[in-house]
Amino acid sequence: MMVAITFDVEHDCPPYLTTTKGMEEGLPRILDLLEEKGVKATFFFTAEMAKRFPHLVKRVIDEGHELGSHNYNHERLDRLSREEGTQAIEKSLRVLREFGDVTSFRAPNLQFPDYYYRVLERNGVLIDSSRATYKGYRSGVRFFGNVLEVPTSTTSSVIRLPWGLQKIIHSRLKEPRVYFAHPWEFVPMQGEKVRWDCKFNTGRKALELLGLLIDYYKGRAKFMRMSEFYPEYQKLKRKGSNSERWET
Repeated sequence: MMVAITFDVEHDCPPYLTTTKGMEEGLPRILDLLEEKGVKATFFFTAEMAKRFPHLVKRVIDEGHELGSHNYNHERLDRLSREEGTQAIEKSLRVLREFGDVTSFRAPNLQFPDYYYRVLERNGVLIDSSRATYKGYRSGVRFFGNVLEVPTSTTSSVIRLPWGLQKIIHSRLKEPRVYFAHPWEFVPMQGEKVRWDCKFNTGRKALELLGLLIDYYKGRAKFMRMSEFYPEYQKLKRKGSNSERWET
């Protein structure tokens, strides 16, 4: 069984807030927990957060995690022109690649028009994780050109549900199981003016539940960084199956 723990590293709960408590407090807590559990993850940084918190990017890389792109400043690609979206993606990659290799991408709000697969491929991105099975994507892991799409399995708030309910959900997910969360979920959000689903079980409770999720899979699954999926699925592309071309 293959499992990926991933994080979308951005300012607090966009578009509602512009604060960075998640960066200042939440992300260090996540990294401490992953180090304690001996698990490697993928962190999709916005370039803006990387520029503001370079020491956290360095820590992510130094501790063996993967650095990916979450666009420049959390711009939704479905609300930009193709030219604007392309510029945002390329600008994010230029900034992030000053820290290290970046071959994975996730679009903000999981909004990703198909024509951006061409942009990713042209810029050396191998893995995209901008689709979501819980949003109706049913094609599974597949190549679009030379870009491998590895969809997320659940919305981020699932990992903050009561553990008994979570276990039922986890047991029914198809492989690979790709989870994601945000650093701001690991600081208390109950007093903020955000949606209710961005508030419940945030802070220390979220960290406790993330620990339970990791323990649930330890011994029964292989934890993967997103780039590690590429060689696992290359054989499908060689056979010429389960592959599509992007929209033009």
